[in-house]
Amino acid sequence: MDNIDEEYAAAKGIQLFPANEGNCDAVGEHMIGMLLSLMNNLFRSNTEIRQGLWRREENRGYELKGRTVGLIGYGHNGRAMAKKLSGFDVKVLAYDKYKTAFSDAYAQEATMELIASEADIISFHIPLTKETKGMVDDSYLEQFRKPIFFLMGARGPIVDIPSILRALDKGKILGAAFDVLPVEKFPKLAEQEWYQDLISRDNVLLSPHVAGWTFESYFKLSDILADKIIAYLNSQ
Repeated sequence: MDNIDEEYAAAKGIQLFPANEGNCDAVGEHMIGMLLSLMNNLFRSNTEIRQGLWRREENRGYELKGRTVGLIGYGHNGRAMAKKLSGFDVKVLAYDKYKTAFSDAYAQEATMELIASEADIISFHIPLTKETKGMVDDSYLEQFRKPIFFLMGARGPIVDIPSILRALDKGKILGAAFDVLPVEKFPKLAEQEWYQDLISRDNVLLSPHVAGWTFESYFKLSDILADKIIAYLNSQ
């Protein structure tokens, strides 16, 4: 939907239908996969073994159990991730500026201040808007009391990458995973000043904006849209 001028569509009488439900499970699974890989140094250890290095102590990992996960945004994607985290014995706190009284079996509604105080992991599930563009900067990251694992599977322009790099240098961020970046696709991505620094780090994990793009979600997105369009036409 963020690729569409919704006001213009409305002015032209064009009905729009989102299908966020279709790929929320895919996003949740993908981001948890990235988190587990970061916490257990899977990317680094895989690379090292291929290079003939067998380093056990250097690749000692962290367990997810007992930690606090902060979800920023609790729509379809946020809730799907919370549901999938429920088997890991973690505490899930969720902040959503536009919702209240949404605590459920999978997450506890929380203020941003509480998440900043308690979270060991933060994961973003918010849309790109004028308000959220560039939201994650130095001052935002300074709020967090503990070193965190950082997951971005929402929209790339929400994050200022140099701020992430500085937080990694300071140890404020232990590892970062991005399925989305402020600039995507080559050659433009490789031309960014921060690109070489980002890819040089073995505690940064990247994927090409595919979290919600599984074989299953490819079908489910179309199926949900078809149902919504049929329901809309039947209601006219």
